[in-house]
Order: sequence, then C-alpha cells, then structure tokens
Amino acid sequence: MSSATDATRRTSPRPGRDARDARVDRLTWGLAVANLLAQVGIIVTGGAVRLTGSGLGCSQWPLCEPGSFTPVFHEATSIHPYIEFGNRTLTGVLSVIAVALLWAVYRREPTASRPAVRRLAWWPLAGIALQAVVGGITVWVDLHPAVVGSHMLISLALVALSTYLLVRLRSADAPAVALAPPALRLWPLALAVLAAAVVSLGTVVTGAGPHSGDADEPSRLALDPYLVTRLHSGMVWLFVGVAVGGGVLLNRAGDRPELGPARRAWTWLLATVAAEGVIGYVQHFTGLPEVLVGLHMLGAALVVVATTSLCSAMYSREAVPAAVR
Repeated sequence: MSSATDATRRTSPRPGRDARDARVDRLTWGLAVANLLAQVGIIVTGGAVRLTGSGLGCSQWPLCEPGSFTPVFHEATSIHPYIEFGNRTLTGVLSVIAVALLWAVYRREPTASRPAVRRLAWWPLAGIALQAVVGGITVWVDLHPAVVGSHMLISLALVALSTYLLVRLRSADAPAVALAPPALRLWPLALAVLAAAVVSLGTVVTGAGPHSGDADEPSRLALDPYLVTRLHSGMVWLFVGVAVGGGVLLNRAGDRPELGPARRAWTWLLATVAAEGVIGYVQHFTGLPEVLVGLHMLGAALVVVATTSLCSAMYSREAVPAAVR
C-alpha cells in the first residue's frame, strides 16, 4: 500500500504546476523564462564590453564601421569590435525572443484570453527598442558615463518587468490583495524604492571608477569614487536592514499558508544580497578586478529578480481568507 502511494505521489503533478498550466501553456512559459534569462545575459555581455574597453569597438551605430554593419578585419583590427558587435548580436537574439513571446501570448490559449497579460507582454519589446536608441546615443556621445549608466538601469528595469511577467503568467486575473499584516503593508514599496536607489548608486560608482568602457580615452564622472562608494554601501546596508526587519515580522505573522511563497522569496533575497555584498567588498579591496566587477553586475540583476519576486509574493490574485482582506 505504501509503495502504491509513493508511486502516485511521484507521478502526480504538483498543485502549483497545475495552476500554472491552467493559465499559461508550456511554450509561452518557456519563452518568458528565456526572455528573463536573455535580459540578465545582456547585462553580463554589456559588462564585458565595458570591462574590456570595447565600448567604442564599433565606431558607429547602427553600422559597426563606415559602410559595414559588421566588423571589418584588417591588420590593425583588435578584439574590441568583435566584443562590441557580439553584444549587439545578442540584442538581436533578445528581440527575436521578445517577438516570439508576444506572438505566443496573443495567439496561444489561455493567455490569448487574458488582456492584462497581453498588455504586459509588450513591455520587453518596447524596452529593447528603447535600449537600441540609448545604445546608439551612447556611441554618439563617446560613452558618456551618465548615458552608459542609464543603459544599465534600463536593462535592470527590463529584468524587473520580465520577472513580474512570469509572476503574472502563473497568477489569476483577479484584483491583487495584500497578504501582509498592517505592519508590513508598506514593506514591498520600501524594498522596491531602496533596491532602485542601490542599483542607481551602483551605476554612479561604476561611472566614477576606472572601467569607463574605452581603453584609450576613458570618460568618468567628476566625483570622488570613495565618497560615492560609501554612499552606495550605506544604501545597501539600509536595504539589508529593511529586508531583515520586514522578514522577521513576516515570519512572526503566524502559520498562514498564503505567506509561504513570500517567506521563500525572502530567503532567496537574503542569500542573493549576501553573495552580492561579499563580491562587492572583495572587489573594492582588491582594486576592482574585471572578473569580480562583472560578477557584481550579474549579482545586481539577480538582486532585482529576487526583490521583484518577493514584492510580488506579498500580494495574491487567488482566493484568500477574508481576514487578510
């Protein structure tokens, strides 16, 4: 009898998977996951462009070189044009994924019957188009750090939007209901604002640091790197304090099953922030080696994913107990 029960458990779908399958088909879900991974990946490749000094490897936009869409090999050619062009190519791949995702959301059930999800699916493609324009401006202004920083922040916003799209795809379409007790109702908003401040100050730190994106003519913000680093780390510690304090209250909210996803998301957020913090301090005290700076940029994207997941988990579009409302 026990063996039969175990076999049934192994072959039966999980309740969460059943609910997701009722709201999004596997192809659409897979494209949404691929979109998020590509949004994070292009931050990493964009960081590689900056950290290798390849920001002006392609001297023009949308062409790479005068009269050529791709790098032209000659004796004086370095690796920089190929690194920059590789990042541009990934933008094309990301565009294909975003178009495929939009098609799937509109043409495949059950998402084709969900207007809110269809509207949300436009944002990744619109963001990619905006990024293409900002990327061109970045080349035209010779990698001005403020423009380069905005390029990074738009990518992080797209990571947040892509994460939220995954949340909505597996959620119902009812109005959102706050799950948190009154003491935590503003916690998601505080986390979102602080996360935005942390990553914004992080781009300022990079803009004032040694990795300008061009090896020959570096352009940096006229700021004290040590001062902006202190401001950035102070904001990080404030974010950590709010995250830990809110999480303690969350775990004291009683045995409420609807808060289980939020508690799991909180654990993942703390783990991600801890790893990002270790990388940040190590890179600072070791002279900002390129590999660690690149990992720190990846970590920033993962912190955005974790924060968006936690904030989203504090609300539900499912049937919740009346006491929560």
